[in-house]
Amino acid sequence: MTDITAFDWRSFLLGWSGEWADSLPDRGTRDEDDAAAKRARWLGFPPASEERIAALEKRLGRRMPPSYREFLEVSDGWRHAGGFVWLLAGTTDARWHNDESGLSDMFEEYLDEDAGPEERREAGVWRRGLQLDIDSDATFVVMDPEDVDENGEWAVYTWASWRAAPPERHASFREFMREMHREFHNLRARPGDGEPVFANDTTRELDASVEDARTEALRGGWERALEALDEAKRYGRPRAVGLGDQIRRLLGQTYMVYFADLVTDPRYAPELLPLLVAEHAEHSYRDDSTLTFQLRGADESLVALAYATLERMRNGTYRYTPAGPFGEAVARARELARWGDTDGAWRLLRDALPLWEPLGPDHLAPLGWVADPVLGPLLTPERGRELLSTPRAGQAGGEPQPTAGLDPAGLAWLAEPDPGNHLTSYRFVLVEGVEPEDLPGRLAGGDGTALDESLNRGEARRRSLENRTEFSSYDDRALMAVGRAGTGWSFAFDGDPAPFNGHRFVSPAASAGAGTRAVVVWSGLRLGDPFFHLSVARDGVEEYAFTYVDGKVRSSGEIPGALTPSRFLGDLEDTADAERSLLEAVTEEFGVRLPRHAIVNGRLHTFVSSSWTRPPGDGESYAVIRMHWEGARQAGDERTGDDGRGSR
Repeated sequence: MTDITAFDWRSFLLGWSGEWADSLPDRGTRDEDDAAAKRARWLGFPPASEERIAALEKRLGRRMPPSYREFLEVSDGWRHAGGFVWLLAGTTDARWHNDESGLSDMFEEYLDEDAGPEERREAGVWRRGLQLDIDSDATFVVMDPEDVDENGEWAVYTWASWRAAPPERHASFREFMREMHREFHNLRARPGDGEPVFANDTTRELDASVEDARTEALRGGWERALEALDEAKRYGRPRAVGLGDQIRRLLGQTYMVYFADLVTDPRYAPELLPLLVAEHAEHSYRDDSTLTFQLRGADESLVALAYATLERMRNGTYRYTPAGPFGEAVARARELARWGDTDGAWRLLRDALPLWEPLGPDHLAPLGWVADPVLGPLLTPERGRELLSTPRAGQAGGEPQPTAGLDPAGLAWLAEPDPGNHLTSYRFVLVEGVEPEDLPGRLAGGDGTALDESLNRGEARRRSLENRTEFSSYDDRALMAVGRAGTGWSFAFDGDPAPFNGHRFVSPAASAGAGTRAVVVWSGLRLGDPFFHLSVARDGVEEYAFTYVDGKVRSSGEIPGALTPSRFLGDLEDTADAERSLLEAVTEEFGVRLPRHAIVNGRLHTFVSSSWTRPPGDGESYAVIRMHWEGARQAGDERTGDDGRGSR
């Protein structure tokens, strides 16, 4: 719906004309007409009489839309509409375009066969549109007599070949002219050498709104602040972009978020530069030289810091370490997050916000933690809004409602993976009274295996395959992420296990449970050939276990009644329900949980365990493949055999 509030065209056009005249250097006009316009401080022409407007409408066979009529009553045409339309039509020159440019033919060629009516209608605007551009830099402007709102306003479409963008739609001629005024301001906001400072009533009003928005953002009113900052950004006001980008980044946006001007300011670079570098590092196809494009104007020391930070991002050693009490809280939150307690880490960060101190007046919120590989996954759009809604830096305001935690209780969430997680098969080990960093010693054969740095699932998988030269069908060494599994328990989790081989499987429960208690679960109940395994050991001895495979249950030891397999696996019509019930029973029996967000979306320390299968016995066949990368050759001892259920 078009805004029908009365619009003072004369004041608007006079103000624009004065701003244009004042922005020009002494000898900055294109021709004598511009020189005359500068002297007169008027970019327009004499008003069009009602007779001239009526004659235009008779010639075109259509009544003109209200805002264009009102404009003509003040000025019969216009010079310098924005930066690329040098002359805009009045009553004499407005005419039907009739696809003189060939743009309708061109856009229709690009349409897919299944293009909808709206796309086809927009492609045809250049045939039916009223042309308003008379002299321009390859910029076309038409009003569409078939795109009319309830107030009779025609939409305006603009397109320039050099912009490499689709046509831009404006709801009315009035909105088009307001946008052109913004474009004029945007192009003048940073004067070049020899040009006068661009300052006027509009810029002063906008700069005051930017300052008000900064204060409002610190009070927690980020929505109102962002609206004001975005409007100032459209006019090119320098501070608006850097302030607005801080809000946008905490909302999860990264496209075109560059913290302009602030990121090259030594005061703010320690907080904002890592965000820019982390986004660059996320895209391995980018040439590192492009990083300097966003650091234009930075001195050599800051550019060197950017590349040093990039190296730390890539090797996993970057840490967000702000000073003071807030920095101490960040360190504690990081320790929680690295072992999987992302909800606890977020609560700690959120509660520490009153301790945060900005690095300067244009620093709106703590942001560097988003680039930290361990803390960054804590951010969700909901948490970003919660942080932004929290008053900080000494400002007063209402406290927001805390966001709900991301981790459900217990283990049952594994039976209901979110789309894309593909946790249809998984295995994990739970060990009581042992710290996560001690799990490699129990599950990797005591060979001195250490934890890798915190990695997400994809990175951990790629890292585990680097420089690996031998693969065998009998050796099932699991890539396991570790963390805390509730009070007094630690976990090692593998979300992408090898196929289950019931003939060769050996539970690691006994070795993991030396001097304590250990639980092993391996589930594939939602696979084509469902299976499930549970084993429990204490003091290095397996107490009880059962395995469901091929429709049968094999068990050993005295299984507690709450875990009796017949309760869950007797009639397996709904495997997901059976899996959920089994996981709920394990949760209840041992009081454990697994952190969903950290496992699925976060970054955890990993290690490679000992094999979960025994070596092949006499007469059992297997295959070994050895890779020799230097000569791009593959050689192997090729023997065929039973590689287990779902062999890959």
